[in-house]
Amino acid sequence: MKLFSLSQMDERITLHSPTTLPKASGFLWNSQMMINMNCRGYAVAQFMQPEPAKYSHGPAIEATTFMQPEHPYYAHHPGRFFYIKTDKHCFSLPYEPMRAPLDSFAFTAGHNEVTWQIQQSGLLFDLVLSLVDDDCIEHWQLNVKNTTSTNIELSLYPYFSVGYKSWMNQSADFEEATSSIVARAITPYQKVDDYFKNQALKDITFLSAETAPDFWSCNQASFEGEGGLHNPDGVNQPNLTNDKSAYQTPAAVMQYQISLQANEQKSFKFLFGAVKSDEEIAQKRQHFEASKPDKNGQCQQRLTMHSQHSAFDHFINYWLPHQVSYHGESNRLTTDPQTRNYLQDALGCSYLDSLKTRQAIITALSQQHISGAMPDGILLHKDATLKYINQVPHTDHCVWLPLTLAAYLDETNDVSILSHQIPYQDSDELDSVKDHLDKAMCHLLDATDERGLSLIAQGDWCDPMNMVGYKGKGVSAWLTFATAYALKTWQYCYEHYVLTPLPTFFKEIAYLNAAANNYFWHNQWFGRGITDEGRLFGTDKDAQGSMFLNPQSWAFLSGALDKSKFAQITDLIDQHLNTPFGVQMLAPAYTEMVEDVGRVTQKFPGVAENGSVYNHATAFYIYSLYQAGLADKAYAALNTMIPNLEDASIRGQLPNFIPNYYRGDYAGNPDTAGVSSQLFNTGTVAWVYRIVIEELCGLKGQKGDLLIQPKLPSHWQFLQVKRYFQGAHFEVNYQRKAVQEIEVFVDSQSINGNIITTISPQNTYKVDVWLPK
Repeated sequence: MKLFSLSQMDERITLHSPTTLPKASGFLWNSQMMINMNCRGYAVAQFMQPEPAKYSHGPAIEATTFMQPEHPYYAHHPGRFFYIKTDKHCFSLPYEPMRAPLDSFAFTAGHNEVTWQIQQSGLLFDLVLSLVDDDCIEHWQLNVKNTTSTNIELSLYPYFSVGYKSWMNQSADFEEATSSIVARAITPYQKVDDYFKNQALKDITFLSAETAPDFWSCNQASFEGEGGLHNPDGVNQPNLTNDKSAYQTPAAVMQYQISLQANEQKSFKFLFGAVKSDEEIAQKRQHFEASKPDKNGQCQQRLTMHSQHSAFDHFINYWLPHQVSYHGESNRLTTDPQTRNYLQDALGCSYLDSLKTRQAIITALSQQHISGAMPDGILLHKDATLKYINQVPHTDHCVWLPLTLAAYLDETNDVSILSHQIPYQDSDELDSVKDHLDKAMCHLLDATDERGLSLIAQGDWCDPMNMVGYKGKGVSAWLTFATAYALKTWQYCYEHYVLTPLPTFFKEIAYLNAAANNYFWHNQWFGRGITDEGRLFGTDKDAQGSMFLNPQSWAFLSGALDKSKFAQITDLIDQHLNTPFGVQMLAPAYTEMVEDVGRVTQKFPGVAENGSVYNHATAFYIYSLYQAGLADKAYAALNTMIPNLEDASIRGQLPNFIPNYYRGDYAGNPDTAGVSSQLFNTGTVAWVYRIVIEELCGLKGQKGDLLIQPKLPSHWQFLQVKRYFQGAHFEVNYQRKAVQEIEVFVDSQSINGNIITTISPQNTYKVDVWLPK
């Protein structure tokens, strides 16, 4: 049997074993929360109040954090488990914590629900998780069916982790009025001001049952006894003992004594989440009557494709827009997303919900300094503050403004945004979006040294490259190219949308590229930067970190390289950076601290920015390959990025998201190369969606028209695409024919050139595209 199967009808992906891909998961979200549900029963859930918080914890005090790369699961990791006990067998669903063999197992990830279908000991279990609309509540339903011809007596024990909530005050008890286990806590604090600020927090975790249990326990230690979670005393004794938690670590455990006649089925529903008061629990119980799963987490399909690669199509049609939508709608469940992340996530939304992109651009620019500088993070709530990495100065944030705005303008032709008036963070002066962008470009140019190279301060796009320029002298090759490309993109906007005379600063594009070629080029490729001490690094003189991917990609985008020279560099990238799992961000990976580069060199070799297949950087590279007309090489890299059946056992994840990285250091640690980080927060997907729409399919908007300029891999003989653009539907059929150049037919009529104009909303256009063989 295959490790997993893809539905031919919709987005669903089904895993057929709990042990072959033990970290496989599905993620659900709405406007208030997100949960990443592991196939074996572990869960990572987070909700906003307004800062991110958890209602299900581990058994010891935790740092304020979310999912970590290659997130580790352990026996007491928060989970949602169901123990089953008959007179002959004892096991747990969906697999943890008892890990007893099951007769059959099917875990299915979908957009709106995560499901399991499990058979064991003559019983059929259908388990469904969905989220309540716009609330931080999980909705669980378990159907238990006797598939035999004899009666079966069993006990069912739902076990939902509550964990260590507070060193100040925590407890739990069963409330008969709402058939709920209610775990109370007081968020720890010491400052008087925090007492008042914490009044609005949802410090109650509750598990509410539609059907009252026969017995219950709120005390984790008492339930486990000497057997631990894998063989708890509470399950081995006849009945739970209705134990409260009085400052002991709480858990939410219930027991149902069930008698099933032959072929009889019974259903149980539970709500699990966070509230502020008991009254809220009573109100939330109305959700038991809801028959439909959460409609959040859905996005309209703006592009669907049918090629000769069905697995590729399945991901592009269903899961890629799902992941793009998650980023744009949830803001990665933070109140201060990094500016670069916020803007690139908004770029992806241009193709799904352009109003969100428009609002994001306006929100970001309203926090710009009058100097033109952008903050390190965008505050999304009146009480939000810049935290963690956003307190470290990075120099790239202005770069992403014209890139996002250009994508938005191409997709919408909404030139009104350019004249929209916005104040500054540190001034009430109103300026248009156009003027804000002009100041941002001037700020990028001002942040250069006497050679015309971009200063890096404590990091550019690569956050942990924090010691190249912390003394004020170090410069970044990538940022120099990115500044030139940002100016080049803004010039494109001027020429197509602003339609006013070009500012003189666009002349600096050539100067930036010339300076970069003069100072960063070494032998056969570009170095990554020059340190405070004047050392050019990222060259073949370095034993580690001798080649970096980003400078090569962006050198072509900026215009510093022509196509022929870039093609030569791509061959060197294949030689030095490529692996079976994608293109590494740098190689060889660092194995010890390099003090004039920074903490990136301290990360484990092949992990994250230290030589992994960092998919965000790979997406930039793929985009540059398409821009250079290297369609076969671009598609190969794009297809390798998507999890697939052939090497799923190595990557360790389902094809329901692109992770932020796959392990690299292919030469130094080949046994772990390719392992997925399991993190679906990544700027990769906005770029990949843009790449698929505008480059692979070649359906790019411009001034309200649709440009047809596909870049199909040479082995594709056909492609069928449906694209929503400017309120109209386009059904595009690509075929290779005996023609010399591209020919385009709209509703069976040949058109001159490759641009569809005068598009009427609500219309459906049937487009045939003939491509040379």
